Amino acid sequence: MNPSSNTAAPSPIPVVHNAAAQRFEAQIEGHLAFAEYRVTERAGTPVMAMFHTESPAALQGRGVAAALVKAALAHAQAHSWKVDPQCSYVAAYMDRHPETQLLRA
Repeated sequence: MNPSSNTAAPSPIPVVHNAAAQRFEAQIEGHLAFAEYRVTERAGTPVMAMFHTESPAALQGRGVAAALVKAALAHAQAHSWKVDPQCSYVAAYMDRHPETQLLRA
């Protein structure tokens, strides 16, 4: 029997948009991870400045930060916003995902 055949696929990471706090959040095993943003206008175009992403040590290495950024970028795209990746993690994520380059402010 192949031991990997019993391995369940990881559960999707539950990301919630907390619009009042202007951040995307994931509450996992009692830990809160989040990606914060602010929307401003530049030359008449809404721009989502993503300035901070935080994932507690207990959640690191599990794709939580990536799920937060992916959800935030999908939200920006759905609203025709540009994205200013001020957070180094967000900038690195966008660099690794060329399909997000059209969102860059």
